[in-house]
Amino acid sequence: MTGTATPRGARLSRGARRAQLLLAARDVFADQGYHAAAMDDIAERAGVSKPVLYQHFPGKLELYQALLTTYAEELVDRVSGAIERTHDNKERVQAAVAAYFDFVAGEGRAYRLVFESDLRGDAEAAAVVESALDRCIDAVAGAVTTDAGLDHDRARLLAVGLVGLSQVGAQYWLDSDQRVPRDEAIALMASLAWRGIGGFPKLTDGTEHA
Repeated sequence: MTGTATPRGARLSRGARRAQLLLAARDVFADQGYHAAAMDDIAERAGVSKPVLYQHFPGKLELYQALLTTYAEELVDRVSGAIERTHDNKERVQAAVAAYFDFVAGEGRAYRLVFESDLRGDAEAAAVVESALDRCIDAVAGAVTTDAGLDHDRARLLAVGLVGLSQVGAQYWLDSDQRVPRDEAIALMASLAWRGIGGFPKLTDGTEHA
C-alpha cells in the first residue's frame, strides 16, 4: 500500500477512511515512535481534521493498538500461509524464513511497530505482540517439527529457535542495508535452520497434515 493522504473533504466509506488513517498512523509512528507522535501529526499526514480522526479512534493509544494488531495479524498470516503451502519440511523452513524477511522488508517499516515499539510497557500492546509470536511458534511447531515424533514441549522449543533465528536474522539483514541479496540471505538462514531441524528423522509422510 502506498500513499496516505486524501484531499480534504473527499468522501470515503468508513472502512476506507479507517484504512487510510491507519496508513498515516503507521508512517508517523514509524518515523517518530509512539511517545513523540501526536494525533495532530497523524491527522495532518492523512489530510483530515482531528475531529475526523477521533471519530474513528478515541485516542492515540487505541489507534496504536489497532495498528499493532493489524500488522501482528499480517505477520501471523504470512508465517501460517508459508507453512501451509507445502508438506515438504525443508520447503516449509525456507518459506517460514522468507515470510519474516518479507515482513521486515515490507512497506512503511511496519515491523518496527511490532518488534521495536517504544510502548513495551503497555500491557495490552505487549499482549498483542506476544500472542502473534505464540501463534507463529505454534504454526511452526505443529507443521514442521511434530513429524519427527517430538512431544509438544520439545517441538515448541525447536519452533522458538526457528522463529527467533528468522526474526533476528531478517532484522539484522534489513538494518545492515541489505548488503547480502535477499534470496541469498534467505537461503543462508534457511540452510542454517534446516541443518538443525532436518537432523530429526521424519516419522510420517506428512499426508495427514492439512
